[in-house]
Amino acid sequence: MTASPPPLAELFANDEQRVLLELRHDLHRQPELAFAEHRTAERLERALSALHPKGLARVAGTGIVARLAGSVSGAPAVAIRGDIDALPIQEDTGLPFSSERAGVMHACGHDVHATWAVGAAHLLAKRPASGDVVILLQPAEETGRGALAMIEAGALDGVHAIFGGHVDRRFALGQIVADTGPLAAAADTFKIELIGSGAHGARPHEARDPIVAAGALIGSLQTIVARRLNPATPAVVSVGTVHGGTAPNVIPGSVTLSGTLRAMDPATRTLLHDEVERIATGIATASGLEARVSIEVGPPPVINPDTPIRWARTAVTRLLGASALVPLGFVNLAGEDFACYQERMPGCFLRIGAREPDGAVIPAHSPKFYAPDEAIFVGAAVLAETARVAIEELAGESRDEAEGVGGEE
Repeated sequence: MTASPPPLAELFANDEQRVLLELRHDLHRQPELAFAEHRTAERLERALSALHPKGLARVAGTGIVARLAGSVSGAPAVAIRGDIDALPIQEDTGLPFSSERAGVMHACGHDVHATWAVGAAHLLAKRPASGDVVILLQPAEETGRGALAMIEAGALDGVHAIFGGHVDRRFALGQIVADTGPLAAAADTFKIELIGSGAHGARPHEARDPIVAAGALIGSLQTIVARRLNPATPAVVSVGTVHGGTAPNVIPGSVTLSGTLRAMDPATRTLLHDEVERIATGIATASGLEARVSIEVGPPPVINPDTPIRWARTAVTRLLGASALVPLGFVNLAGEDFACYQERMPGCFLRIGAREPDGAVIPAHSPKFYAPDEAIFVGAAVLAETARVAIEELAGESRDEAEGVGGEE
């Protein structure tokens, strides 16, 4: 279904709209996985180069940093982040620009995020903000490693604040979620190897069976949230993979499970880690097995502070009116490594509506997920305007500090 473009598309000349749509469709046809986004990076680099930015560099392998000059020398710089990697999913959308790479698709809208970051650069090139705006095109968000790679590469050196967003089909085109507080969860990964001894399937008494123990373990892990946490505390323990065995009449020597842990606060996060290890070790011991447990710590939770959200809400109101601001309305336990930037500087993360009138709510990470083209113009305009508002506010704070406003008498 195609929607009428929101009024924000009018901020772009016809040739700019065409360039951005062609860019989005090209990225969608040729998706690439985390840290393998070589063609994607080249395509985005060309798109930004055409705007003649103040600076343009490749960092962290497949990341890109472009710097759009501001109109006032010495004004604070801010950043806009778009992520660029795809997922290992076979596309089933039927779009005319569907993925041409078997088993890989943009099932989370990163083709739109990358394109709206370029779109924001178009707007900022035509009407610069007071200070420089850095366009950050980040690889490997889906693995939770890209943001740290960009930070370690120095991509945000000298930047005072950062802004990003995510398409969301739970909200209509033109609706923006700009809420303070938790917006996404800490996302950690666990791996459990149950090691026993194999035998013939007809003589299980000669084995130490990890399959039976794995079954018990999968059920027991669900008691962490159900029985170890206050029911009002949001958290998730999900087993995502189970690998073991080679034949129906053979008891294997080992089984490996992996999954994800999601929490909104440090105490809950620690409890999940401890309980996974305790339960896995206990079941293994009771079954005469050995348990090897490893937990990979992923991104922290996204928590939006008051001040950056105020900047974003001002920008949305300027562009779309206050009625465009809508609450999230639920607890989101998805992960997002944008949180790594927020640990180092002010910033906020928005949910940007991507559902056409009468369109279906399609979950991200689904083979049928897509976002309409019109979301590009909304995201680009909102993020560019948020950058302008932030720089205005940051510059005002700097002037106040220099003049001693608000200091002790």
